[in-house]
Amino acid sequence: MSTMSRPVKLALAAAALVSSHAAQAENIRIAYIDPLSGAFAATGVNVLKSWQMVADIANREKWAGDNTFEVVGFDNKASPQETLVALKSAIDQGFHYVAQGFGSGAGLALIDAINKHNERNPGKEVVYLNTSAGDPDMTNSKCSFWHFRLDAHAEMRMEALTSYMQPDKNIKKVYIINPNYAFGQQVQRVARENLKRKRPDIQIVGDDLHPFGQVKDFTPYIAKIAASGADSVITGDAGSDLALLIKAAKEANLNANFYTYFASSSGVPASIGSAGADRVKALPYWHPNNETFAGKEIVEAFKKKYNDDFFSSATYAGIELLSTAIKQTKSTNPVKVAYAMEGMKVKSLNGEVEMRKTDHQLQQPLYMVTWVKTNGKDVKFDAENTGYGWRTDRKIDTYVATLPTSCQMKRPPVPGDH
Repeated sequence: MSTMSRPVKLALAAAALVSSHAAQAENIRIAYIDPLSGAFAATGVNVLKSWQMVADIANREKWAGDNTFEVVGFDNKASPQETLVALKSAIDQGFHYVAQGFGSGAGLALIDAINKHNERNPGKEVVYLNTSAGDPDMTNSKCSFWHFRLDAHAEMRMEALTSYMQPDKNIKKVYIINPNYAFGQQVQRVARENLKRKRPDIQIVGDDLHPFGQVKDFTPYIAKIAASGADSVITGDAGSDLALLIKAAKEANLNANFYTYFASSSGVPASIGSAGADRVKALPYWHPNNETFAGKEIVEAFKKKYNDDFFSSATYAGIELLSTAIKQTKSTNPVKVAYAMEGMKVKSLNGEVEMRKTDHQLQQPLYMVTWVKTNGKDVKFDAENTGYGWRTDRKIDTYVATLPTSCQMKRPPVPGDH
């Protein structure tokens, strides 16, 4: 006969219940694999901090219930080879979610390696959240069930960019310049195709591909652009490449408009300065001076904590999608979470976004913005303490940049199906 009193039994039962509940709440670790040293470190470190800040907000506000997020940085030095080394290290440490964005070469290497790993290691699957690697192939011919892109790819951005340029009759001569790797080559191709389709009267007066992350002085390229008589430049350059390109244009007093994908990203605004006012344009999917200042609290908290600018709202969309999927499935199993994210609609900082089921390409609005002096009204937030910021010229509706996909996705068995 048991000698244990009823109150003791009840206390033990309650303790067991608490411990089983605690066991259910998990810490979801995300390995962020991007350049944290070298030429592109400013962007990589900024986006890592963005993931970490959004994770902190999600933990505090219980986006994923009692589950928490932790984001850990792995330096890939902007190299596809180093990316694979970092992925192996993350897998060895038990990570089931990875994030990456800077460089489609690294992104394509991740897709291939994760596909192989997941096929060989059922029960240890890894899901890849892509913040900004924009090669269209990643959600077309090389699409993968394990890959979710949170940014618009090169063709989507160009569709939006050229739709914006189309009615402007002042644009007569365009120079195209891009980094010489998968993404840059795609931007080069779609710029030519879209201009020919929408504005066949525009003359393409030059077209350069330069080594990625290796050019220290863009003066010779700017001299060619000036000699061509271009009134507009289209570029998919990012990070230090774009900063140095714009710096060289400023020093040469080049009087042309720059239509960029990434001028609003970290490290570039400080290089633009006053010389780029009214002439440098960018195409983000969100920016602080949006129509309702959505994300204002995050922008202010990020500035206070890191003395840096929050620009990657893909981190917000990524954690929002993961959280919603985890709550829906009551599981952190990567396969269940991936299935739940397919076709999911969530509210991000730029409005409603949808993770398209057919190719795992996020469908979302884009912004066409111009670099101008802050005015306390529609341009409240400056960038990188310059006194200049981004003004919305147009919010481009999701459908404008929605493009068909050639993705033929192979899906794993649904967990629990036999």
